[in-house]
Parts: sequence; structure tokens; C-alpha cells
Amino acid sequence: MESFFEILKYSIPALIVFITVFYLFRNFLNQQYQMEALKYRQSQGKEIIPLKLQAYERLMMLCERISLDHLAYRLLHPDMGVSELRNAMLIAIQQEYEHNVTQQVYVSESLWKIIQIAKDQMQTVISEANGSTNGEFLNDIRQKLINAKADPVSYAKSAVRNEAELLM
Repeated sequence: MESFFEILKYSIPALIVFITVFYLFRNFLNQQYQMEALKYRQSQGKEIIPLKLQAYERLMMLCERISLDHLAYRLLHPDMGVSELRNAMLIAIQQEYEHNVTQQVYVSESLWKIIQIAKDQMQTVISEANGSTNGEFLNDIRQKLINAKADPVSYAKSAVRNEAELLM
């Protein structure tokens, strides 16, 4: 029994020293890891910020290109019927969206959802619009957007602008 106490007399202080060194060393390594992670994020930030700004630019261009005025200007031809114009507008919106879908990597999830909602609402308004002539059709779309009290494209452009300002 005496030898057991003798072993404890040396083991307990050694164990206390070991635990103290272990925690100090672990804290030191965690601090070093955090410093390296910070340096890495700072170096990545220099590369990512231009990509994010480019994404905001492309999303702003997407919003411009799916707005009613720009769609009508680009797609309306004198010999085009209402159904042809409607289909051309819906296809153009979908193509613009698909062309810019990769930009969601660089923007917040909420901004990307706003972009998706703007696209979907524009497609819904165009799908539901009526008119016997292209002029009546476009006026019906305008009227539906006015009645909605919030132009989805303008709201999306505002959201892109607001998030881009956070980088600066």
C-alpha cells in the first residue's frame, strides 16, 4: 500500500503538469489555426470580391433584360402575333435565367431567391396577359405589373444594388 501512495505522489503532479501543458498547447494550436485561416480568408477576399462584383453586374443585366420594356424592344417584330411574342418573351426570360444561374454561387441565398421570384413573376404575368394585338398584349402586361403594386424586376434590381453596396 505504501508503494501505491509513493506512485500517486509522483503521478498526480505529473498528470497535472501533463493536463496543463496539453490545454496550453491545444489553445496555442487553435490560435495559430485561426490566424492562418484569417490570412487565407484575407487572401481569398482579394480574389473573390471582383467575382462577386461581376456576379452583381450580371444579375443586374439579367434584371434589365427580363424587364418588359427591354423584352418588347428586343423581341417585338411587326409580323409577329401575340402568341409568338408571348412564347418569345417566355423563352427569352428562361434563357437569360439559365445563362446566369451560376451567379448564385457568389451572392446570398436570399438575393438568389429574389431573382428567381422576379423571373417567375414575370413569366406568370406574361403567361396570363391577353390581347388581340401586340400593343394590347403589352398594355395588359403593364397593367398587371401596375396592379401588382410592386414590379418584381425593380425589386430584384434594388436587392442586387443593396447587396452589392455591402461589399463596399
